[in-house]
Formats: sequence, structure tokens, C-alpha cells
Amino acid sequence: MLSIIIPTLNCRDDLARTLDALSLRPEEWEIIVSDGGSQDGTVELAELSKVRTLVGKPGRGRQLAAGARAARGHWYLFWHADTQPQPGWAALVERFIKNPENNFHVAFFMLALNDSDPAARRVEKLANWRAQTLNLPYGDQGLLISSAYYDHLGGYKNLDLMEDVDLVQRIGSKRLHVLPSAAVTSAVKYRRDGWWARPIKNVTCLCLYLLGIPVQMIVKLYR
Repeated sequence: MLSIIIPTLNCRDDLARTLDALSLRPEEWEIIVSDGGSQDGTVELAELSKVRTLVGKPGRGRQLAAGARAARGHWYLFWHADTQPQPGWAALVERFIKNPENNFHVAFFMLALNDSDPAARRVEKLANWRAQTLNLPYGDQGLLISSAYYDHLGGYKNLDLMEDVDLVQRIGSKRLHVLPSAAVTSAVKYRRDGWWARPIKNVTCLCLYLLGIPVQMIVKLYR
């Protein structure tokens, strides 16, 4: 059994599209929406969609950890609310989790943006290079991990930012595998902040984190 864990905060419309895309999955796979106190109807939508719904304090690391604690699956797929899988995703996931050699290995998807602007292709190339060459996939690429390995690693920490980098660093490069499909993520933040400015901000935040700057200081720059 697989538990798909989605942290949410005021993202009703994005979540609606994502739940629709995730509906083509084996019946026994559960979805858990771990909400951080939405005020826009996100929780109500999740409940109407008949997925398991948790409400707690905001903070993506905290919400992901809460979802994992509530999960019933032997495998977890951590997924962002503004991201939809491409057709055929469920078969790829099923193939990966059915291989016993992957019990202590982790998979992620390629990144794609839902925008036709050529600048989006540049961002995708840089992100996929980072994920595969530097072994640093971000949360918007999904993270497929067995519950046993997740527990062994200590799970997500209660971080407001860089929770994905923190966990991936504990996994290590030799246990990370890319799936031959994409997680199609919203490009809204790139259109809003700029196709160059947003990636530069992300890289700056990553470098500060790797240099040991406290996360709370980095959050102020990020937001």
C-alpha cells in the first residue's frame, strides 16, 4: 500500500487539479492532505474529495511529518499540492515499490513547469541537472520512499524551509533514483518573481543553508 502525502496551505484550486490527476491510481493507495490552517476552502475540498485530512500548525516539514505519522502505507509518496503527475505515473511507482531491492532506496520525478515560455525550459534543465548531477531533488519533484527507510532516517524535521534538502542529504546519492516521468509543477512563482530572479533566490537560499545559516534567517529572504 502507498500513502500519498500532500502538505497544503491556502491552495484550494491547485489541490483540486492535483487530486483529479492523482485519481488514476490503484484503489488501495490512500491520499493524506496535511493542512497548515488554510482559510480558502482547501480543507473543505479535501474532505469533500474523501481523502484523509489532517489540520495542524503550518510549516511544510511539520506538515509532511504529521502526514507520515498518520499514514497506513508501507511506502510514502510526498507530493506538492501545485504539482500533477504525467500519465503513466502510477505504473512507474508501482514497479519501483514492488522491487524489494528498492526498500532502502528513494525515487523522484523529473521536473516540468506548466508554462510554454522558453524560459521555463531553461529552469527545468537547471533543476533536473541539480537533481541528477548534484543529487539534490527538491520537494516539487516528489519523493517516493519506504516507510521503513523513512523511519530509519528519522523522517522530516520541523523546518519551514529546506526540509526536502535536509532529508535528501541524509539519503545520500547512491540511494537516489530518477523516474522516467515528470512532476508538472505550477510556474506561477516564476512568472510572479521572474524567470531569472526566482532561480537565483532559490540558489542563494540553498547556498546559505549548506553554509550552515539558520533556516529561520533564510526564510526571511525566501519570503
